[in-house]
Amino acid sequence: MPETFGKRARRAVKDRKAQAREERRVARNQRRDDRAAGVLEPGPPVEAAEPLEPWPAPRDEGEGDRDGQG
Repeated sequence: MPETFGKRARRAVKDRKAQAREERRVARNQRRDDRAAGVLEPGPPVEAAEPLEPWPAPRDEGEGDRDGQG
């Protein structure tokens, strides 16, 4: 197996992620400029996420054995 196995693939992934970050940054700045110029209207306020359901209650010790035989 060559010494450089996988390095090229990792570098390609890093480059692709960096390009995606840059595209998001440019789009974000463009939206910010458009809103400042009045081209875009500000969107609706972000609503709070729905509360998560609580974890299920722990089982009682007397409900059965651990191996499901009970």
